Amino acid sequence: MISQVFILSSKGDHLIYKDFRGGAGNDIVSIFYEKVTALTGDQPPVVMNHKDIYFVHIRQGGLYWVATTTAGSSPFTITEFLNRLAALVKDYCGSLSEKSVQMNFALIYELLDEIVDYGYIQTTSSDVLKNFIQTEAVTSRPFSLFDLSNVGLFGAETQQSKVAPSSAATRPIQSSREQGGKSEIFVDVIERMTVVIGSNGLLMKADVEGEIRVKCYMPSCSVWCVCAVSLTEMRIGLNEEFSIGKSQLRGYGAAVRVDECSFHQAVRLDEFDSHRILRLCPSQGEQTVMQYQLSDNLPSALPFRLFPTIERDNGGSAAINVCATIPVPKGSVSLSQELSSPDQSAELKPQSRAVVWQIARFAGGTQLSALFKLEVPSLSSASMLEVGPVGLSFELPKITATGLQIRFLRLSPIQPGPSQRWVRYVTHSDSYTIRI
Repeated sequence: MISQVFILSSKGDHLIYKDFRGGAGNDIVSIFYEKVTALTGDQPPVVMNHKDIYFVHIRQGGLYWVATTTAGSSPFTITEFLNRLAALVKDYCGSLSEKSVQMNFALIYELLDEIVDYGYIQTTSSDVLKNFIQTEAVTSRPFSLFDLSNVGLFGAETQQSKVAPSSAATRPIQSSREQGGKSEIFVDVIERMTVVIGSNGLLMKADVEGEIRVKCYMPSCSVWCVCAVSLTEMRIGLNEEFSIGKSQLRGYGAAVRVDECSFHQAVRLDEFDSHRILRLCPSQGEQTVMQYQLSDNLPSALPFRLFPTIERDNGGSAAINVCATIPVPKGSVSLSQELSSPDQSAELKPQSRAVVWQIARFAGGTQLSALFKLEVPSLSSASMLEVGPVGLSFELPKITATGLQIRFLRLSPIQPGPSQRWVRYVTHSDSYTIRI
């Protein structure tokens, strides 16, 4: 049973507060923020208590999502509820941020009224809620010189029209009402890499965790449309040579293998063993239909290699948002740098004792170099041991490390009106470490 639900900004500002049971003091929000900020470390415990009140919280979108309860309630159930609440807010508002919550506070309060009744969770299904939620989302569209849709770059029947704008999949699900019956489906294949490379350059660990996400924008302006959506079947075809575990490789092409694989409960697998086809009836909003994992034996080469050298005197792929964090000796006071291209930047952050080297765009098949010179008073041999390991973060669009591909994406029966389907691939660094 839930007593209160509230959403706070990273600075402790009150964005949403809903008291379902009463009885709690007005200072309950301040008590939580004081407790969570007083803790050391980046990951405070999910469950904390104050007297006989228990705080269960998660952090998503830079916001604190908090529910209070009393003894006897399952913290796992409340944690799952908060995750689902954050997913619903993202579906209905288009994105998770302090600004989107502030602009759509009326919509979020309406959601809370429908999904929780006197502290008891009723439903978190988008398909059920869409029949009751009437408030339209308010979206803010930041100005961008690269977004030329108003002058016909993306709207014209040109080659560019085959590419979805970057903000297309982050609009609210209710915006399909404004699309004139147009339905769109986005399928994202997202992989996160965990890599450790030894100081001798040899690969020590390489794990990939991936998932296939489906986000649907279906027309829901009438009862007929609602019924049509519920009966729509989606068929997603994976690589024919896709195999799970150490089983015999399938097909004649390059094998795509994962160690483990799990599916959403709504996915039907009667054609998966024979044809590698996933069947499901998609619901509005975002859902993860498949998760998989591969440990070691990656079929493709690592996207990055780093070759660091250290001297006592001083100190690869089309990727975006590349950032290398290099721990440095305690007491480093200044940094001078020589970068191989003007689109790089580097900064010494004394509080975290690290040099942060940022590369906005890293073209494939190229090499970049940087020379950093640190001023470290009282430098000793022990200080040299404080350098490293290097942590690398990056994003690789259009690439999957496992080689997983979507062969086709079909809907049946055919939907009335125009229908567009988008498939995107992206690989993120989860933990990419190079030892020095």
